[in-house]
Order: sequence, then structure tokens, then C-alpha cells
Amino acid sequence: MKRYEAYAESIAQRIRSGSLKPGDRLPSVREARGQQGLSASTVFSAYYLLETQGLVEARARSGYYVLCPPGRNEPEPGASEPLIHSMAVDVSALVFQVLAQARQRELVPLGSAFPSPTLFPLEALARGMGRAMRAMDPWRTVEDMSPGNGELRHQISLRYGVAGIDVPPSEIVVSNGAMEALNLCLEVSTQPGDVVAIETPCFYAALQALERRGLRAVEVETHPRTGVDLNSLQRVLAQHPVKACWFMPTFQNPMGGTMPDQAKASMVDMLSARGIPLIEDDVYGELHHGPRRPPPAKAWDREGWVMHCSSFSKSLAPGYRVGWVAGGRFATELGRHKLMNSLAAALPSQLALQEFLQQNSFDRHLRSLRHALGRQQASALRVIEREFPAGTRVTRPEGGYFLWVELPDAVDALEVHRRAMACGIGVAPGHLFSADQRYRHHLRINHGYPGDTRFEPALCSLGRIISELAEQ
Repeated sequence: MKRYEAYAESIAQRIRSGSLKPGDRLPSVREARGQQGLSASTVFSAYYLLETQGLVEARARSGYYVLCPPGRNEPEPGASEPLIHSMAVDVSALVFQVLAQARQRELVPLGSAFPSPTLFPLEALARGMGRAMRAMDPWRTVEDMSPGNGELRHQISLRYGVAGIDVPPSEIVVSNGAMEALNLCLEVSTQPGDVVAIETPCFYAALQALERRGLRAVEVETHPRTGVDLNSLQRVLAQHPVKACWFMPTFQNPMGGTMPDQAKASMVDMLSARGIPLIEDDVYGELHHGPRRPPPAKAWDREGWVMHCSSFSKSLAPGYRVGWVAGGRFATELGRHKLMNSLAAALPSQLALQEFLQQNSFDRHLRSLRHALGRQQASALRVIEREFPAGTRVTRPEGGYFLWVELPDAVDALEVHRRAMACGIGVAPGHLFSADQRYRHHLRINHGYPGDTRFEPALCSLGRIISELAEQ
């Protein structure tokens, strides 16, 4: 560990053991420098990390103070229990019904799939787009068709390189958001009627993609902390003619789990040995709360069977709809399908992002974004622990901006959704996250709205609604 990480971990251990109690003040930066022989920047970085983890808070002109560890007394949900057979998918009607109601600005967006748009440097992106468009060679409108703007693909390739992953620009296809990239991956790896392995619970847009293409889903056991269970995956592969796997190994939506590095490596080996493509949905990977970005499964791809999909929509530029896929052995075919489907991603959006990345502003923005999301998660967990009824279980992800909440058995999540809507609060009921709509006592809660003064009161109101239903 780096020095600031080691110092932060030593304080975290004292908080967990109880030797540092809620309300205790941490040494000032000057005191820590004298006691530990650390630089001011090291102390600041350590306190910043602890704050992001929800263990301490900064008080203006006073210092840093210990908080009650978030969610300490609330157990997590257990691992999912997948069905043993493949099934047709039919979820779109419910998805459209629930989500259509949640697009109103006046609703508190606890059920939204997006973080707050106020978290992003939209003015800086707009200025970059203006500069790039004024300087643009008109021939770029032709040259930058699929697979996308060359300089943007180079910048994306550089970011892979920083993470120690060799992905040349020629392997990258720019898409209209990650969803198009993921759908392109299905197109090049499956035919209607094929079986695709998915997590359970699973992001509803993945279910819709399978439904639209006439594919069958087979579920793999998924743990809210460690993601896909490899033993379950092995059984699925032995029992079903799986043509592709669509997994989210890092900060999985909706549960937030992240597969350990060794499990990701073993999964890639398992699938590569069988010639089964892995469609890796990695749109939340940059939103880690700790000091290290978990490497994607693509980091262990030696034979090109991993199609790694991501986008800037969750980390930098919502609404710009710029995503990509690093396609491995499928790169050429993906580029052709992209050309046939939509010709190219919008050039102004690509140029704006290329300009922003070239200015080395992305990582500075990410540090601020991660900090805000980490603090907001800690706040949300404390409210849930205080306001939700006994029997509630909640995940504690190490990144992203979703919490997966298991409610007492007597509580139907659709009824929670209806009552919450009447109070001006949107939620995402668990029914949306499986092919058979069986997560009837679960909610996905979006905490990605730091600074929204409506958030905590809405979460308290949600707790009262759930408590009332639990008592009936």
C-alpha cells in the first residue's frame, strides 16, 4: 500500500475495533505530521480516503471526526438462488410501466439509473466541443465514421494502458452509449433461440436486450459482495448450451458486488477454454470508493474472448451517449455491425470527449466524483439503518451508486413503488431485475444525488412506507 493508504487503514482498524469511537476527533494535519512523520499531502489523502469510506467526516474549521461505521448493524442480503432451467424473457412491459413514471424532474429519483447531472463538468465539455468543432477538418465527418474518432480511441487505449491492459486503438469500436456496444456484442455472438448466461438479479436492460433478440436466459448465482459464483457458473456451463455470458464483474447492477481479481482471472480462463465469449459490462468501474480501480476481467484476456464494454455516461458525460467496446477477436465484426446498425456515433460528442481527455482533466474530475458518491453512500446507509424496519438487509458496495435492499417478507416492492410515487419519490422495485420478476421484496436505491436536500427526507419517508407495510 501507499503511505496514505497504510495510514488510513491503521485509523480504520482503530475505528472498527472501537478504540476510536464516534465523535472522536482525529489528529490535525500538523499533529499527524509530527506524530507520524508524514507529509501534509499524505495526511490529507488518508483523511480524504477515510471520508470517502464513510468512516470520518470533515467539520468546517474544526477538523475530522469519527462517524458511526455505516450500516454496521444491518446484515447484507445473501447470495441469489438461480433457477436451474433456461427461460424466455418478458420484462419490458413492466420496465416501461415503472420507468415511464419516474422521468418527472420533480420526483426524488431514488429509482433512477443515472447519478445527478449536476455532478458532471458539462460547461467544460461544452467549451471543448466548441473548440473542437471550430477547428474540425470537414473530412472528419467521413473519416471518423465507424469504428469512431481515431484520437478518442487512442485516448481510451491510453487509459487501458495506465491500468496495465494492452488494448490497441484498432480493437476499440465507439458506440452510441454502452447499451449499443452490449447489443452489438450479442449480435456477433448469438442467434435467436440461443442461451445466454446472466447474473441474478440482473440489470433490467440486459433482460430487455435478450428479450428483443429472442434469446433465452440461464441464471448464475451471484453474491452481493463477490459477484458471480464460479461453481454455479461451472454447473450452468455443464448443463446448458451457453453461447455467451453477459456479466458485470465490477460494481454489479443492482447489487454492487465485485468479483475478486483471482475469480475474474479464473472466469476468463474457464470461458476461454470453452470458446464462450464474455460480454463484460463495466460502466461503473471508474466509480470506486477506495484507492484502487478494480481491474476488469479484460485484464486477464489472453485470447480475445472478452468483449469489454464501457461508456462515459456514468463517469463524465451523461447525455453525450458515447460508449465503446474493446472487442478482442470480435473487433472487426463488431465494427461492421456498428456500421450496418447506426453508421457512426455522433461526431460532436466524440470530439468533446477527446478534447477533455487530452486536457488531462478526467482524473481530477473522477476524484471529486468518487468522493461525493462515497460520502453519499455512507449517509444513505446510516439513514436506512435508522429508519427502515427490522428485518431489512442492505448491501455495502465498494463503488458505484446503487444499494440493493432486501425488505421484510411481508412487504411487496411494487406496493412500495406505488405509495412512494404518491409521495413524489421514485424507486426501482426488485421485480425489474429478473426474468420471472421474483425479487418481490427488494428495492434498488440510487444514492447518487449528493447535495440534493430532498434525498434524506425522501429516504426517511420511504422507511416509513416500508414500516407501515411490514406491520400490516
